Formats: sequence, C-alpha cells, structure tokens
Amino acid sequence: MVRLRRAVRVALAALATLLVIVGTPSLAQHPQRIVAVGDLHGDFQAWTAIARAAGLVDGHGHWAGGATVLVQDGDITDRGPDSLKIIRNLQQLQKEAPRKGGKVVVVLGNHEAMQLLGDFRYTTPGEYAAFVDDQSAARRDRVYELNKAAIEAAAHAKDPKLTPEAIRAQWLAETPLGWVEHKLAWAPSGELGKWAARNPAVVKISDTVFVHGGLSAEYAATGIDEINRRVAAAMAAADDTPASILTGPLGPLWYRGLTGRDPDAEAERPPATNATPRPTIDQELTAVLAATGAKRIVIGHTPILTGIAILNGGRLVRIDTGISRYYGGPLTWLEIVGDQLTPHTVGRPAP
Repeated sequence: MVRLRRAVRVALAALATLLVIVGTPSLAQHPQRIVAVGDLHGDFQAWTAIARAAGLVDGHGHWAGGATVLVQDGDITDRGPDSLKIIRNLQQLQKEAPRKGGKVVVVLGNHEAMQLLGDFRYTTPGEYAAFVDDQSAARRDRVYELNKAAIEAAAHAKDPKLTPEAIRAQWLAETPLGWVEHKLAWAPSGELGKWAARNPAVVKISDTVFVHGGLSAEYAATGIDEINRRVAAAMAAADDTPASILTGPLGPLWYRGLTGRDPDAEAERPPATNATPRPTIDQELTAVLAATGAKRIVIGHTPILTGIAILNGGRLVRIDTGISRYYGGPLTWLEIVGDQLTPHTVGRPAP
C-alpha cells in the first residue's frame, strides 16, 4: 500500500493549485514573557484550555497575550481528531499576535514532518474527515481512475483472482474521504506542507533554545541556522531517506538522548572506547548549550506524564506531558520570565 500511496502523488500534484500559502513570523529576541506548550496531538479542547488559562486567547480564540511570545513545541498532528483546528487557530494567532507586540512560534515536530513525508501511521479518521467537502468523493474517484492500472497491478501481485470491483472496493475502504485533500495540503507544494517547512526546527529566544525532540551535540555544533536550513531543504524535497535530518535519530525532530539512553542514536555514532567514552547527558547538555550560547533547552517529543520537569539545574526542561486525551496526561504550559521558570497546570475540560 505504501507504493500505491506514492503512485498517486502525480495525480495529487495536479490538484495542488487549489492550495493557499500562509505566512509565519519573525522571532523576538528579548521578550518579557515566554509561554511554551508541548505536544498537542490533535486535542483542540486541551489546547483551548491551556491557551485561555495562560492568558493567550480570549473567549473567542483571538490573541489576548499582549507582548507574550508563545512557543508551541511541535507535534500538533496525529493521535487526535482536531489537528487542523489547532493549526488554523495557531495560524490565526501568528497573524494577530504581532499587532499587540507578541509573537507565535510553532516549532516543527516529527509528526508534522511525517505528514509531509506521507507517513500516516498515526493519522486518525477525524483528521481526514476535517478536510471533507462536497467534492471529496469526486476527487477520490478521479485519483483512483488516474492510478487504476497501478492499483490493479499491485493488487493482482498479491491475489491474481481479485476482480476489478473487489480491488476498487478495497482501495476505497483504505482511502477515506478527505485523504486526498489531506495529502494535497501536506505535500511539499501544499498549504500545510509549506507552512510546516517555514516553521523552525530549532529556535533560540533570549537565553532559551526550543526544539521538538532534542539537540544532539553533533547537530548543535553545526549551528541553529544551518540546522534550520537543512530541515527546510529536506522538507522541500520530501527527503525520507534514512540519512535525512527529518528521520535520523540524531536529528532535532527525533533525538531522545537528552532524556535517557537512545539506542537508535547511539547506533549512529562511532563506537565508544576507553579513550572516547560516551558522554553523559549532563556532559552533552553542556556541549549543546555552549554551542548555542544558551542557558537552557526546552524539549518535547518524549512524554512525561507526571508534569513538566525542570532538570539539570534548570538547563533542561521537558514539556511534553501527554497533553492530548490520547495520553491522558496533565494540561500544562511553561512560563519563562527572565531566568524564572514556572510550570503551570489547568484541569482537563469535560469531553
């Protein structure tokens, strides 16, 4: 089925002219107040509860944060049904906040990159349904007809006895309404694909570095600007090769080495020896902060359901607290004012 998904890219590209580009902001350097929110995974209710409690939005979802800088640390998509609603609200706030002196920065997460790369393992039916309109059935039929020969050939390779009717029924069952529009929007040339590609993988605001997965010493040494350049280029090319910065375990979207032992990342590094042992987390953190000129790094990606964790003397902060109802963790946000780090929690709204 992966080959079939790739086969329809040509047909989907023909529809890409329907898409619209949305802008992203420049970054503030010395904000008075930063609010950082971790992985949301399609839970719009949780996002709204956090945004209101943090004083970021009013009762209608419009910016009310004044000069605050909001950093959403990636992984808006997958696992929950309302990813598109969250994205639309964040896009709106990206436009509204500068009018009040604020900023909204959305950091690229691995799940946003997965959408662009066509990896929909964790995409939910509700996320496809959010794209459905009165032309969705016709678009899906058109994609099938454009790829009919390839689809039938792939199906017959598995079961030569399948009839054309059975093959079509199977494909339709595996391709829900809204899938075509979702795929179009997240393509490198699509609205959401371009929006995601313009969002930084790593951002430094004042003395704090924000990244979704983590920043390995290897990538930190290349510099934040170079990391973001490579990520943007890989997003534009939909580079899903094992060596891609979008998929590699040492890359900023997936790295877990600052939270504990990361076997996948260790496998990418030269073997440890007595002369060159593996650095400890604290040693790597020291190297990363020195390379970026920061006092601390804030990460998501690896859930910690007990709440926001301020570690290593305040130099490492983990803010993925399993906010989405999928995980059932606490609804949290981190407030940074100068060197003061304050975790906050709000109750989960009733379904």
